[in-house]
Amino acid sequence: MASTLEELQKDLEEVKVLLEKSTRKRLRDTLTSEKSKIEIEIKNKMQQKSQKKPELDNEKPAAVVAPLTTGYTVKISNYGWDQSDKFVKIYITLTGVHQVPTENVQVHFTERSFDLLVKNLNGKNYSMIVNNLLKPISVESSSKKVKTDTVIILCRKKAENTRWDYLTQVEKECKEKEKPSYDAETDPSEGLMNVLKKIYEDGDDDMKRTINKAWVESREKQAREDTEF
Repeated sequence: MASTLEELQKDLEEVKVLLEKSTRKRLRDTLTSEKSKIEIEIKNKMQQKSQKKPELDNEKPAAVVAPLTTGYTVKISNYGWDQSDKFVKIYITLTGVHQVPTENVQVHFTERSFDLLVKNLNGKNYSMIVNNLLKPISVESSSKKVKTDTVIILCRKKAENTRWDYLTQVEKECKEKEKPSYDAETDPSEGLMNVLKKIYEDGDDDMKRTINKAWVESREKQAREDTEF
């Protein structure tokens, strides 16, 4: 059964989403090939449609289906966020976004993620996908707002009056890895040694020489003090 133009356009949008999320070369090559095939089929369908148009002059014209995508897709990486008792709010700056049709700004929510797609803004598409939100959100009560040059994503907290220290679980884990781990039951000097060890391992040659020198001087000073007693 031949696919309609609308079905092909939906297929194309889905392939592009999968292509953006995929990282393995073999899968990306397969999806890229499929994307090209669908685009060629869409082009052929549109040409056939334009050729048949004179025959349909006496009929009521069907609604024109605008292409879902034009140009190429830009990944959004810059954003800001804050929160209230009920919402986590993500702010994305996109010049001219308030001038595109409402249906060109789409947001899909799940309990722990959202993805934003802005279509045909100055000849480009803009995409932002955020997975592994720190805490669950209410899909039904989450929404978007479009202001002048700005899209605001409103994620409704499932648990109100709870504070989010980070936007995503991944961000939390990365920040916690950066913090030195101190065990309350161990000697405080052992915690300091762990910190110095990490600095030494991550430092350049100058940093390593500085730490080595400080370590030697510290040991010599301790040895002198032990001798005096």
